[in-house]
Amino acid sequence: MITPVLLCGGSGTRLWPLSRKSYPKQFAPLLGETTLFQATAQRLAGDGFAPPLVLTNAEFRFIVTQQLSEAGIDPGPVLIEPQGRNTAPAILAAALHLAQTDPDALMLVAPSDHLLPDEAAFRAAIAIGTETAQAGRIVTFGIHPGRPETGYGYLECSRAPGDGAAQPLKGFVEKPDAARATEMLTAGTFLWNAGIFLASVRGILEAFDRHAPDLRGPVHRAVEQAVPDLGFLRLAPSPWAETRDVSIDYAVMEHAENLSVVPLDAGWSDLGDWEAVWRETSRGAARVATFGPTTVLDCENTLLHADDPEQEVVGLGLRNIIVVAMSDAVLVADRNRAQAVKDVVTALKAGQAPQAERFPKTHRPWGWRRRLLGGAGFQVNQVMLNPGKVVGLQSHTRRAEHWVVVSGEVRVTMEGETRLLHANQSLYVPQGARHRLENPGPVAMEMIEVQTGDYLGADDVIRYEQPYAPWPPT
Repeated sequence: MITPVLLCGGSGTRLWPLSRKSYPKQFAPLLGETTLFQATAQRLAGDGFAPPLVLTNAEFRFIVTQQLSEAGIDPGPVLIEPQGRNTAPAILAAALHLAQTDPDALMLVAPSDHLLPDEAAFRAAIAIGTETAQAGRIVTFGIHPGRPETGYGYLECSRAPGDGAAQPLKGFVEKPDAARATEMLTAGTFLWNAGIFLASVRGILEAFDRHAPDLRGPVHRAVEQAVPDLGFLRLAPSPWAETRDVSIDYAVMEHAENLSVVPLDAGWSDLGDWEAVWRETSRGAARVATFGPTTVLDCENTLLHADDPEQEVVGLGLRNIIVVAMSDAVLVADRNRAQAVKDVVTALKAGQAPQAERFPKTHRPWGWRRRLLGGAGFQVNQVMLNPGKVVGLQSHTRRAEHWVVVSGEVRVTMEGETRLLHANQSLYVPQGARHRLENPGPVAMEMIEVQTGDYLGADDVIRYEQPYAPWPPT
């Protein structure tokens, strides 16, 4: 059995405004109904695969479990990183956790935000890599380059990788300039580095001991002192803070002597920016890509992405343009500047614009809340409470709330009295009143929440029981 190790803590700023720190691209339905994270988990499920081990941060933990459940994937361990420390500490933590039960198990490490549409070709490459990994090698997977790409790292092969077989890896090449990228494309012995690798747990730990021994102590303590929390495993923050911020390539892979590479021809793309999304999705002679409610007239080499169903995005006479319209932010950019979108995020953060990192919709373990409207002393939210979920007993010292249920049902306990609200029914929650919500029905409950008061911050809350606990408390 191979244990997939899914890395999903990144922010993907080059796909702003769809991807943001609070809800990055791996969790967004970028190319359809299924998210990239869900597609990755489904690709690494079934015969030969154990439940996935996921590494993420505290903000994404409930998104991870919800999306796995929606995709029909039984989640394995979910390790919560106290702070981002790049891929090397995260992968070492996964290996140490797996070593507690089976140090000889195989682990397949994969980013959760890549596109790999040819699942049969992917499985065939994994089968080749498995035999090599069982022989004690660390296997990395490379993509045949289709253009002189300067945004990817490369893998140098010992010979032309034309037959699909595993071969010793000669070396890693950093992101090249255009001239060097053209030379490597012509040479035919270089592959793009997909950031996917396969090895035994024991082999990974030996590689860290040999090439990055300074990481072993603090990461081991972080795993050893980890604390279970609502089905997650929180790595200990103090030892974790002592680890280097370093990628697995820099820490281990560029120094290891037992590396092999397997070509992976499965239609791979890292979807790292809007240019990559356009390249994968544009159709027709005009090469236009559209998503959501859009209308296109006389456009070429253009991408239009609309997120808000209440808003129609119209492109007229556009050439080489990217337009991404969200409910709170719109990006209009030259396609040739797609990689510079991260500079937009930097500028927005410098100006303290909330759109730089956060969405109007906030995901919670019980569902989500989306801000619809706000002004001096009031805020209007749309609230969705999933079936069977509970918002724990709480009160607010500086605001009152008025709820109107629009669909489903909700059981509300306020100051010791319980009542069941259905669609078109409402309830006023005075300032300071203790209240609790539960969805007892089989479908999601949606309501409109009007908050009024002199302070409407999310931190104005007093909790009287463990948040999101079952009812009644045990």
